[in-house]
Amino acid sequence: MKRKIEELILQAVATLKADGIIAQEITPNITIDRTRDAQHGDFASNLALILAKPAKTNPRELAEKLIAALPQDATIIKVELAGPGFINFFIDSSAQFQIINQIHDQGREFGLSKLGAGKKVQVEFVSANPTGPLHVGHGRGAAYGSAVADLLQAVGFEVHREYYVNDAGRQMDILATSIWLRYLEECGEVVHFPSNGYRGDYVREIAGEIHKNAANEYRRPVDLVLEDIPLDEPEGGDKEIHIDALIARAKTLLGAASYQDFFQIGLNNILEDIKIDLSEFGVDYQQWFSERQLMDDGSVEKALERLRVAGHLYQQDGATWFACAKLGDEKDRVVVRENGQSTYFASDIAYHMNKLDRGFDQIIDIWGADHHGYIPRVRAAMTALGADESKLKVLLVQFATLYRGEEKVSMSTRSGEFVTLRQLRNEVGKDAARFFYVMRRSEQHMEFDLKLATSKSNENPVFYVQYAYARVCSVLRQLDEKGWERNLLLGMDKLALLTEEHETSLLVTLTRYPEMLERAALQYEPHQLIQYLRELANEFHTYYNAHQFLVDDANIRNARLNLICAVKQVLANGLNLLNINTPEAM
Repeated sequence: MKRKIEELILQAVATLKADGIIAQEITPNITIDRTRDAQHGDFASNLALILAKPAKTNPRELAEKLIAALPQDATIIKVELAGPGFINFFIDSSAQFQIINQIHDQGREFGLSKLGAGKKVQVEFVSANPTGPLHVGHGRGAAYGSAVADLLQAVGFEVHREYYVNDAGRQMDILATSIWLRYLEECGEVVHFPSNGYRGDYVREIAGEIHKNAANEYRRPVDLVLEDIPLDEPEGGDKEIHIDALIARAKTLLGAASYQDFFQIGLNNILEDIKIDLSEFGVDYQQWFSERQLMDDGSVEKALERLRVAGHLYQQDGATWFACAKLGDEKDRVVVRENGQSTYFASDIAYHMNKLDRGFDQIIDIWGADHHGYIPRVRAAMTALGADESKLKVLLVQFATLYRGEEKVSMSTRSGEFVTLRQLRNEVGKDAARFFYVMRRSEQHMEFDLKLATSKSNENPVFYVQYAYARVCSVLRQLDEKGWERNLLLGMDKLALLTEEHETSLLVTLTRYPEMLERAALQYEPHQLIQYLRELANEFHTYYNAHQFLVDDANIRNARLNLICAVKQVLANGLNLLNINTPEAM
């Protein structure tokens, strides 16, 4: 209905343009809102207030002219001028029943639109370093990112989902060295494990597998490994210097080829585990983009050369700096260190250049909230590369804190004592995990109650929504048990009998689904879909508790069956968009 009113207003604006009342170059941004008070109609527009200044006229006078120019439409029984220039639309009550026919005709397609007009959008999310299993923090980014991508696709954008694999750099070297040190323990060496190494059981498992296949082939005496290595932090040294020295020693003692074995085995093992985890969580990508690819194909050098030619690089203290402070960052950044190695930021610049070169209309990066300070430098890079920085949208995802009832579940990452996404999924299930993760705005901190997520009660929001769907299925089974059949055509013909307050409320909520979907997609807020489904489920449960559906009167029975089947379809559409199941019995 909002779309229809918008089309009518556009025709009225065209008429006033033709009459010279509104200038031809004015492009109106039409906003249609539902009224809060039925006395003010069903929908309202403030267009006259917005256009009054550029049209050089009084808002109320312009509103009167817009109303007079509106084409006639059978579904609109009255249009009124209100306040300083609002235009209120009153809809024929019988028009509300059209939504049931529409839902029935469109089925799974109901709510989808072509608003995005096929524009290409790249959504990069999760992109966790492949140095360990995904934990519950990554899970929120995964659920949010996939929901944003699916919403954008639902309203007509061409969406490319991408995971950026940080398979180069220092963290991967720390992982490779950690695996080698655990391998030495498997060989019988007594190793003082570095405080800055990766300590999880998964490191031991990878090392054990290497030892099983290679025996002592990579064994080196621990005294040789630790000879002249700077002290670790617990012994009064610097943990960063200590781990870097161990990495260098591993490369020297093993040689390039053998060191690469540990590097590649660790990467392949963990990355494959990440892919399985995400797939089983309902998250799939069109592309897994390798950071090493940017180095191997010369993209990093190409990006830096582009910045150099544009005058954005300079030399200082033996390093190459990106002059990004003048482009909005808080300070300039090193892109090539004194030793000639490019920085992680240099790779990121090259990656975003690659995104631009692939022709995406919109680039969406979904990062953890701790990356907030990284946004200005990436925006600066976009500008320096000659792109409009508005092409880049960075969405931040806050951390999730786990509770089991009143008890907080402790977490740590480097120590290996963290709750993995797989453990969470095994405990609460994919449906509850995905639902809870996107219940709130991504930038809001969330508390995930494991006990609530597994409860089969109305207090559990995902159970409550799924139960509404299952209840409709139960009614249809009862219909069959009574030996009755649903008469679709009769029900459609008798929709006017749906006059109860609960029925009217459900009809209004059903009509809101398409507009809510577009708003949630354009605002990157899947929690709006969650809120809608909870509201729809609540209205259905209230209706279910107040009225009988399988009454003797076939006219009322079939009208009500058509209504609740429309509810069932919309619940299914919304839950499917979130990649959440629709159980028929609970």
